[in-house]
Amino acid sequence: MTHFDWKQLFNPEFYILLEFSGIKIGLYVVLFIIFAETGLLAGFFLPGDSLLFLCGIYSTPLLQSLSTGNDFLNITLLATLISIMGIFGNMAGYWFGYKSGSYLYKKEDTFLFKKKYLYQSHDFFEKHGSKAIVFARFLPIVRTFAPIIAGIAGMDKK
Repeated sequence: MTHFDWKQLFNPEFYILLEFSGIKIGLYVVLFIIFAETGLLAGFFLPGDSLLFLCGIYSTPLLQSLSTGNDFLNITLLATLISIMGIFGNMAGYWFGYKSGSYLYKKEDTFLFKKKYLYQSHDFFEKHGSKAIVFARFLPIVRTFAPIIAGIAGMDKK
């Protein structure tokens, strides 16, 4: 890449074909984006869904350093790595919510924040916890906030 333009950040292909000092780092960038989109509050704007389609299309150059020589194994390896990073992202989001939850329960009500919302989310996750987390994986912005809110609400890890 000879010329950088900020608009490239909105193009998922940019992340996949990214090179740093001649080393292809696209796979690591993709895995970090999946982690950030599912576990970090700032990851909700990242292009995760379209990135997954491009991962399948560009699986050969993406897995060039880890290539097994078999296309089926390459795709299986890529899907496994992406799934693991999604799970780690959910765990990190839950941990962050769990650790910050005690602070929020002690916080006074403000215009945007009310303790009743915490109690409502706690009741929601008690009733629909595991189903809510699974279905949230398929909703772009919800997938970022669901594990964090589950941690704040103190949802059981069952």
